[in-house]
Amino acid sequence: MTQYHFPTGGLPPQTQLMTGRAVFTDAYAFIPKGVFSDIVTSFLPGWEDTRLWLIARPMTGFSETFSQYVMEVAPGGGSDAPEPEAGAQGVLFVTDGTPTLTVDGQAHPLRAGHYAYLPAGCAWTLRNHADTPARFHWIRKLWDGAGQDRPEPLILHEGDIAPTPMPDTNGAWATTRFVDPADLRHDMHVTIVTFQPGGVIPFEETHVMEHGLYVLEGKAVYKLNQDWVEVEAGDFMWLRAFCPQACYAAGPGPFRYLLYKDVNRHAGLRLR
Repeated sequence: MTQYHFPTGGLPPQTQLMTGRAVFTDAYAFIPKGVFSDIVTSFLPGWEDTRLWLIARPMTGFSETFSQYVMEVAPGGGSDAPEPEAGAQGVLFVTDGTPTLTVDGQAHPLRAGHYAYLPAGCAWTLRNHADTPARFHWIRKLWDGAGQDRPEPLILHEGDIAPTPMPDTNGAWATTRFVDPADLRHDMHVTIVTFQPGGVIPFEETHVMEHGLYVLEGKAVYKLNQDWVEVEAGDFMWLRAFCPQACYAAGPGPFRYLLYKDVNRHAGLRLR
């Protein structure tokens, strides 16, 4: 059964060394799982009995297109007015628990591995009716319509989607795609990338798409700009446009991460 890492908070003991793996550079940020403590959580207006780790946000001179939250909703918690920005689209990916998502009046019980795409302007709510916390990622981006029709909501489960192997990799590198890459209505994609032990990105990818990568399972060594960084389940990488990247999955099991990237639109010609 697939496992999805999720933070549980807490606070390190006073005896722990302060030196860790966290890095913030001009090209990338690396937030290791040990940073996900109670003292860096936030709360949101309109959300009851809910806390979150805010791990990516638009910043001038860095990544500019998205925000990403790791949400934890206590039993009985949730929101009837979750999204304050009318132009924002969202993706939810559940890592633990059984929240209920209601979209346009229809209730959808979710579990770990569920993906939900929520187009800009759709009416949705989320509640946790269970006795245990619900945990999920919430990725937000302003939708750039570019003359396209608005996409419809999507509620899918990873287990129902066959991963697409990358060419000439014999399945060592594959991507679980929740949206057709050729569907130009979508200006962001959130996928799950899986490397089997020994799988690699065999060149330094250097491209315009910004990335958020949250490691769901396993461990690897990841090339970020000029640095090789050891990564494991629970770590988060935030890559600026054109940051070189590569990967070697060391094993012993699969290395998997939740990936955000912006796609399918012209480059903006006006500085924000």
